[in-house]
Amino acid sequence: MANLEDMSGAERAAIFLLGVGEDTATQVMKHLSAKEVQQVGEAMATISGLTNKDVSGVLAKFCTEASEINPLAVTAPEFTKRVMTTALGEGRAKTILSKVLDKPEEHSGVDALHWMAAEAIAAVLIEEHPQIAATVLTQLEDDHAAEVLALFPEEFQKDLILRIARMQELDPRAMEELDRVMSSQLGKLQKTPPRKVKGVNNAAAILNATSSSLEKTLLESLQSTDQELGDDVKEKMFVFDNLMSLDDRGFQRLIREIATEDLVVALKGVDASLQERFFNNMSERAAEILKDDMDAKGPVKVSEVETAQKQILINAQTLADEGEIMLGRASGDYV
Repeated sequence: MANLEDMSGAERAAIFLLGVGEDTATQVMKHLSAKEVQQVGEAMATISGLTNKDVSGVLAKFCTEASEINPLAVTAPEFTKRVMTTALGEGRAKTILSKVLDKPEEHSGVDALHWMAAEAIAAVLIEEHPQIAATVLTQLEDDHAAEVLALFPEEFQKDLILRIARMQELDPRAMEELDRVMSSQLGKLQKTPPRKVKGVNNAAAILNATSSSLEKTLLESLQSTDQELGDDVKEKMFVFDNLMSLDDRGFQRLIREIATEDLVVALKGVDASLQERFFNNMSERAAEILKDDMDAKGPVKVSEVETAQKQILINAQTLADEGEIMLGRASGDYV
């Protein structure tokens, strides 16, 4: 097995569950989302060469971290924000937190969608009004929504991504209609209060998760229908965390184009894994100087971090357009 510090969260969780026994693991799994179950399940399936030392190390680390949590010192939302931002990066954490912390106390019934196959969801939605289909997609995980979107006819896809991008709020009638769709599939009907929707962010995240060819087609369609809205979605699509897809050569080329002050400020707002990618692609001396500059800089405004990151993204996109770096995607395509 890999070093404990090099393991992903899913791998550590898988080892932890194997270590606490079947009954306890079953109870824990009941509280995980469909996405989390999938991630932990995949990690379990790939674990090999596990030793007692590996299990003991994971359990010991869990006990140490759990003992340091003081429930009187933090509120649940504050704790959740800090943990998720550290684990997922600021951009991804914001998307998930908007769903986790803003969701109503009453169960909406939408959670059941996360356990349904994309084909099953598509089969239901293709018979419904496009606005209902668009609403459902905003309630799914981005990659899950992208899978469903890819199953529809092209014209329906274009209509849906436009409707998603224009969403700002779901009123009670829309949510009741959404629950009606779910009741036909799941036998449930529940009333739900209004829920805020960041349509531009949803559209951008869903397009990010589609294949590059479908992304290009739908983005062009969106821009031809509403240029300003399309530009807003396009701007949201390329976020700083996307730089993790660069290979080492790409990182080294990009670093040569970045002003030192921009890098100092930009890295103040990212998770440790992305910071390490930058440090590891510099000379040891340059990395030490950068770390010292970041420490000396002290706290910076979020707006300053976003401005610096945007400038670096402009540099990256320029290099990509010139063919000097490739901004890889999980699917193996490139943008």
